[in-house]
Amino acid sequence: MSGRIDRIVDLLDAKKGEDIQVFDLSDREYLTRAVVLATTLGDKHTLALLDYLKEDLKPAGETFLAVEEGEEWTVVDLGDIMIHLMVPEYRAKYNLEEFLDSLEKREA
Repeated sequence: MSGRIDRIVDLLDAKKGEDIQVFDLSDREYLTRAVVLATTLGDKHTLALLDYLKEDLKPAGETFLAVEEGEEWTVVDLGDIMIHLMVPEYRAKYNLEEFLDSLEKREA
């Protein structure tokens, strides 16, 4: 899984995604094992990053289970990894980092 996440992070970084953060949620009560957050440079950049992800990840065997496309916020569901691409205003407004950090740990 870390190789897959590294590939996503490297791609987003190469295509000018900003403030890229990875959250390992494998020990948390959440619907996916990892979340990747990235800030985009604007509306068109958000959509372009989605295209880059599709072009790079699909041939590598990734399955896009769902994609919610928007110019301000796009979510990509790969099953065990979720990718959020947001313009700066949405990233600040919704503060997903705080939400993800606050999730309860699973009981063993």
